[in-house]
Amino acid sequence: MAEQVRITVNGVAHQLDVTEAETLLSVLRYRLRLTGTKECCKEGQCGACTVLMNGMAVRSCQVPAAKIDQAEILTIEGLADGETLDPIQQAFIDENVVQCGFCTPGMIMAAKALLQRNVFLTEDEIRAGMAKNICRCGAYPNILRAIMKVNRQAMSGLK
Repeated sequence: MAEQVRITVNGVAHQLDVTEAETLLSVLRYRLRLTGTKECCKEGQCGACTVLMNGMAVRSCQVPAAKIDQAEILTIEGLADGETLDPIQQAFIDENVVQCGFCTPGMIMAAKALLQRNVFLTEDEIRAGMAKNICRCGAYPNILRAIMKVNRQAMSGLK
C-alpha cells in the first residue's frame, strides 16, 4: 500500500507515493536520482548514506520513507551554492581527504551537521562526533584536519 509524502530536497518540493519497504535512501537514489548519497551497509553502521533531515544528520538507509512527510532534506548535491562549494566541501579538497571518495558525501554531511550544532569544538569532540562514519581508506587524519580548518574559520568569524 502506498502512502503520499511531501518533502523538500535541496530546496525543491516533491510529492511522492512511497511504500512501507522504501527508505529515505531509496527515495533519494532511485526516485530522485541523487546518487551522491551512497548505499553501502544498509544497516546504519557505516555512515555513507548520511544526509541532513530537518538539520540533523541521519542515516538515510534507516529512515522509513513513510516517516519523511514534511521533512526538509539536504544531500551532498544541495550543499554547494551554485559553483561555490560549502566551506566543508572545500576543506575536504584542500586537505586531500578524497581518496576513493566513497565515504566522502556521508562524511561531509555528518561534519556539516556537527559544525552547525557547535562552533567551538575540540579535536576530541570532532573525533567523537564523526566516530560513526567509516572511511575504508583510513583518511581520518585528513578528515580531522579539514573539519578543524572549518571550525577555526567559524570561530575566527565570531570574534
